[in-house]
Amino acid sequence: MDKKLTQSRALAVPSHRMTRFGKLSGMTAGIAGNMALNGIAQFSQGQRPTVRDLLLTPRNIKRVAEQLAQMRGAAMKIGQLMSMDSGEILPPELAQIMARLRNDTHFMPPAQLKQVLSAQWSDQWLKSFRRFDVRPIAAASIGQVHRAQLKDGRDMAIKVQYPGVAKSIDSDVANVGALMRMSGLLPKGFDIAPYLEEARKQLHEETDYAREADQLEQFSALIAEKPGFVCPQVHRDWSTPEILTMSYVSGIPIDETTNLPQQTRDRIAERMIELTLEELFDFGVLQTDPNFANYLFDPETEDIALLDFGAAREIDPKIAAQYRDLLAAGLAGDRSEIARVSQDIGFFTTDTDDIHQDQIIGMIEFVFKNLGETRPFDFATNVLSMRMQAMGMALAESGFIPPPLPIDILLVQRKLGGMFLLAKRLGARVDAAALLKQRVACVDARRVG
Repeated sequence: MDKKLTQSRALAVPSHRMTRFGKLSGMTAGIAGNMALNGIAQFSQGQRPTVRDLLLTPRNIKRVAEQLAQMRGAAMKIGQLMSMDSGEILPPELAQIMARLRNDTHFMPPAQLKQVLSAQWSDQWLKSFRRFDVRPIAAASIGQVHRAQLKDGRDMAIKVQYPGVAKSIDSDVANVGALMRMSGLLPKGFDIAPYLEEARKQLHEETDYAREADQLEQFSALIAEKPGFVCPQVHRDWSTPEILTMSYVSGIPIDETTNLPQQTRDRIAERMIELTLEELFDFGVLQTDPNFANYLFDPETEDIALLDFGAAREIDPKIAAQYRDLLAAGLAGDRSEIARVSQDIGFFTTDTDDIHQDQIIGMIEFVFKNLGETRPFDFATNVLSMRMQAMGMALAESGFIPPPLPIDILLVQRKLGGMFLLAKRLGARVDAAALLKQRVACVDARRVG
């Protein structure tokens, strides 16, 4: 069982759209009331607080985190997507909210769970099971996973979608968007609407468990000849659009391997980076959610299990080619080529002023220089992430407004960032520059062939 669940409790998911709207509205109203009271108090003391100062109080942060965690669904998922499962790239106040969203993994009480299962299967479903663990082994924003065994002997992991989350996506996204706009944390002139729209589309895909089953089987075929990686098997006879039934796969969460020998941790990180590059450049299909809970490690076999494919999607070959060119330029230290490819990808446009262009190019150069200077690269002690955060904050504070990026670019960036954070969590030492050079060479060889 996920260790986080030992501290969690059963809490019914609000399934009706109006109920969810009311909860978000109530949260927003409560926050506004707190802001007004804090503002009056601070003005009376001769202070001139900003909207951000009034919003991001400990009381409001706690309220937002608790409400989103209770609601689950799109409201919670957007918060998690923002975090990239790390507080290192966020303002400290938002990092607190995201940390709570990762830890407050409440689950459905048994009565609500039974209602969902009976609606998807039949009232007599329990008669087919030798065992069904009511307490989930995992719980997230969209669903929870239960271990069970059928009377025919199949040991299964059953992913059950929370009731009402699919129907509430549109309203949840709209309301969370309104809350984000109110926060004052968005850069002036930044249009969040395209990103919210893409998040809405992605969430609709993630709640389609029939689609996820197809993605899982596709990925299983892609790694069939790749030793050291496994995927669960889909059991179609017990799967529905809101229930995904798979074979149970054992292992420990990959981020809990920190006590294993250095060599083992190095190899885990290396394999995960290699797989990510293969997904992007060979498979053309990317599992875009790098949440650490989506990977298990079996200490006995040293297999890595890949679990969640709700966010898997095909990547435009043009985008893969752009990233190949960026890798090649970065490894070669070719500043002019870095600039050209960065503009092609959309990191900046022709309208971006020269100072900001130079800052962005400098950040990319810094990454590749860092990766190449220390071989192997020590993810645990290197200050790359801290320096990148500081450079990013300086860029934002200087008035840079990032242009809207295609969702595929955002997802590739998220996946690459997630692998970096995983390697850092493991304290791994990996010759990342060599892996990248090898991948560029492989892509070039295919182009020639």
